[in-house]
Amino acid sequence: MSTQGQFPGAAGESERTRRLRSLGLNEPTVDEAFDRFAHLAASITRAPIAMVNFINDERQMFRGLFIPPNSVDVPGDSGSSWADRGIAFDLPTREMPLSHGFCPHVVAQRSPLALDDILAYPRFSGNPVVDELGVRAYLGAPLVDDTNTVIGTVCVLDREPRQWGRERLRDIQHLAEALLSEIRLRDHLIAQQQEMFAAFDGSPFPIMLTHGPDHELRYVNPQHAEVFGAAAHGSIDQAYPQLAAAGLPQVVAEAYHTGRATVLNDVRFRTTRPDAQRIHQIFSFTCTPQRVVRTGQVSGVLVVGMDVTAQSRTEEELGTLAALLVDRLQQSGVGAGRQGLAAGETGLILPG
Repeated sequence: MSTQGQFPGAAGESERTRRLRSLGLNEPTVDEAFDRFAHLAASITRAPIAMVNFINDERQMFRGLFIPPNSVDVPGDSGSSWADRGIAFDLPTREMPLSHGFCPHVVAQRSPLALDDILAYPRFSGNPVVDELGVRAYLGAPLVDDTNTVIGTVCVLDREPRQWGRERLRDIQHLAEALLSEIRLRDHLIAQQQEMFAAFDGSPFPIMLTHGPDHELRYVNPQHAEVFGAAAHGSIDQAYPQLAAAGLPQVVAEAYHTGRATVLNDVRFRTTRPDAQRIHQIFSFTCTPQRVVRTGQVSGVLVVGMDVTAQSRTEEELGTLAALLVDRLQQSGVGAGRQGLAAGETGLILPG
């Protein structure tokens, strides 16, 4: 959350955004792990509102958020609810402009900030969150990663003045350090994933990785792009109509929902050879569920194609190949895949 006006500390913005993208944290999407951490921050500091806030060049993104329901008593309060206090604390989305709040100030100054009563500080009292959301007290600590980049904050808020004191300040700093351990683990997994995908990039087999129940594309290797077309965002249906017409999305969906490998044989695909001659090739696809390392839940499907035009491959052989690739994925800690497929993007999303 920020000081009014222009966001200070512009010199580090580009590096911060690049780090957030590489960590898969550059979107304001819900992250259950960070939500749990925000709840923990609220409990430890006895604050009614808590956030894990990542800040890029354009906006604040609350990947972790805890706000008690209006019907629930506020921690430390004598029985009154949010509804009883007048203005409801309402965040319709998990993002906020840089002009709102105080976290961008923490990021720019690279130091904690404790405001016991915001109205007592002329520099901050005119901030939009005071009138719009009724915020009266703020406590936040910066998240400084291993590259010495401040990528965001852990913060707590109250709609009443608070005497945070040294103990609560120490608590929020310890929470920031704990969260950085989680981010450090993600960074380590990214390095492993990049090595793994580099190996996939050199594979002679078409490979793609989907994510989620809608089977959004998260990775395709160069061989897949060469045979079936350039990589594109979206689902298999949207990116590869010919494969969709052959029934591949249904087979991927079966693997995702059952947790068992599936095979689609004899897919005829018309391709263009380097000499510009159009030929028909026959492919078999093995679809193997990919599981989140921590929970064991299916997060996506690894799809490996095999050109069987001039040779006979058994389902057992295809399954063995796919199983070897999945084993390498699991060993590297990959729970999803590349964050995006746009030219030049190398960011990854991580096990959640």
